[in-house]
Amino acid sequence: MIKVLICDDQEVVCQGLSAILSTVTNLQVVGIANNGADAVDLLEHEEADVVLMDLKMPIMNGIQATKAIKQKHPNTKILALTTYDADAWLFDAIRNGADGYLLKDSSREALVQAIHDVYEGRTPVDTKIAGKLFEKIAKTPGGGSTTIGQNLNEREKQILKCISQGLSNAEIAQTLFLSEGTVRNYVSAILEKLEVDDRTQAAVIALRFGIVE
Repeated sequence: MIKVLICDDQEVVCQGLSAILSTVTNLQVVGIANNGADAVDLLEHEEADVVLMDLKMPIMNGIQATKAIKQKHPNTKILALTTYDADAWLFDAIRNGADGYLLKDSSREALVQAIHDVYEGRTPVDTKIAGKLFEKIAKTPGGGSTTIGQNLNEREKQILKCISQGLSNAEIAQTLFLSEGTVRNYVSAILEKLEVDDRTQAAVIALRFGIVE
């Protein structure tokens, strides 16, 4: 059973999410918070595997709450909920430990899948915002001092940059004049070297630590 905490300042959103999740047999809503501070407090008394976290909230916003929760409960997964006009906040969500990013108007199937993905250690990012998100992060200076990614060769870094821009394997192949099979092999090598499970995690790490510019 995956225990889910819902955090959103709009009661109608909380009720809607709770109603959706109540129909899924292996998901259990263990609490509802209307701001980040309430979510942090609730987690002191109620264990949750995944937090559905709105970003723009009063008292304590979703960025601040994500940071506080990750400091106290590092194993709790945070799935950030966003809208198109809130995607500028997602960079800070990454910096503070959010594990996935979903649009509020996503389908029931997408919501349930994203919850399972973050619970299982993957990093779901809604395809409608992935390109914009990675482009925004890529334009922000990285740390630069990390040794993460130093074992990547130049071609792997080129492909990682394309991944960070939200390109598919087919699009990368066309851009770099490679076969799609060759790109798949490079992507597998990149994931192994970065010690991640999927391309989204690779992109987040690359952009967070300045591996690609």
